[in-house]
Amino acid sequence: MALTVTGKIQHLLKKKKRSASPSASTIFQSKEKNSGAGVRAVQWRIHRTEGGEESIHQPPLALCLTGCGCSCSPLLSSSCPTPTHPSVRPSNAMLSLARRPLSAAVPAGNLLGIHLFQCPDTVGIVAKLSECIASRGGNIHSVDVFVPDDKPVFYSRSEFTYNPRLWPRHELHNDFLNLSRCFNAQTSTVRVPDLDPKYNISILASKQDHCLFDLLHRWQEGRLPVHINCVISNHDRPQDNHVRRFLQRHGIPYHYLPTAPGNKREQEILELIQGTDFVVLARYMQVLSESFLKAYGKDIINIHHGLLPSFKGGNPSRQAFNAGVKLIGATSHFVTQELDAGPIIEQMVERVSHRDTLQSFVVKSENLEKQCLAKAIKSYCELRVLPYELKKTVVF
Repeated sequence: MALTVTGKIQHLLKKKKRSASPSASTIFQSKEKNSGAGVRAVQWRIHRTEGGEESIHQPPLALCLTGCGCSCSPLLSSSCPTPTHPSVRPSNAMLSLARRPLSAAVPAGNLLGIHLFQCPDTVGIVAKLSECIASRGGNIHSVDVFVPDDKPVFYSRSEFTYNPRLWPRHELHNDFLNLSRCFNAQTSTVRVPDLDPKYNISILASKQDHCLFDLLHRWQEGRLPVHINCVISNHDRPQDNHVRRFLQRHGIPYHYLPTAPGNKREQEILELIQGTDFVVLARYMQVLSESFLKAYGKDIINIHHGLLPSFKGGNPSRQAFNAGVKLIGATSHFVTQELDAGPIIEQMVERVSHRDTLQSFVVKSENLEKQCLAKAIKSYCELRVLPYELKKTVVF
């Protein structure tokens, strides 16, 4: 799937409790427009005490976080005459911008929800987002916001917990749909991992097994939230091959479709991947045509055994070895009509030296490829990826 935050975060915060000693702290930073005179950073430090209560250390200069231009205190939003302050106090925990794992503690009886959002930037987006969740009794765990300095586009990803009895799934969908209409959003996706079906994917691979088998192993261990519809390959594997045995054991269909220069079997592939949410190329060494990409119409994630944009095309390890590089890498990206030029989702690197051989280059590269592809798929499934401009991505 980067912006300057002008959609302001609204807060009614408790007064500082000096009697409790802090045991942990987090930092919240927000870019606020200051009367049109550029961008300034406002920093809040939140302390969670041993008793579970939270207090806030106010910055020396108190600004109105609504952007209304008044001089009211951010701690006393009722003093502001403008209607931009939210009527519902969002949880202080939303101030944390750290990337939290989805395994973060969820209260008993509650579910975790994830919301990904992209819309034109304007005042009050995060306020409305927090009000939407808080008004249903939900609690925001984290919010990541990005607004580019040069374009008024707002990107955000939120994790929140809620009680499904108080906020049924269909009502949750409708509430976020209304929010997206309110801000004319290009993207508004909400997902509840424990309720919603897993992503349905197909994997395409060629002769090399390392990326394919790594994905199968992670899927078996429950580390990838996907359902594997089938595996398609243009190289045959004998029945006693470890990949074939694994697939047979788990009931995953394997389709051998040999290709030729004039026949890449794309129509047959399209029929096999029908109904999938996205496709993964695990070292599939065939270039997919423009007509195939248009016919499928969904995202395709590829792994390139090189650090793009350098060393495009075939034999990138040999290209890097011959160039005498000191860093090698792997790149996971979306597939586009231009070869190895799609928006990058993830990259990983490892240092090499003059002592490395071409063989050791290849071994290190393969290890990077496995990790890089798996992380890209996981980020995509966790709604961390958004398209940004033509060839970029925002990855929260």
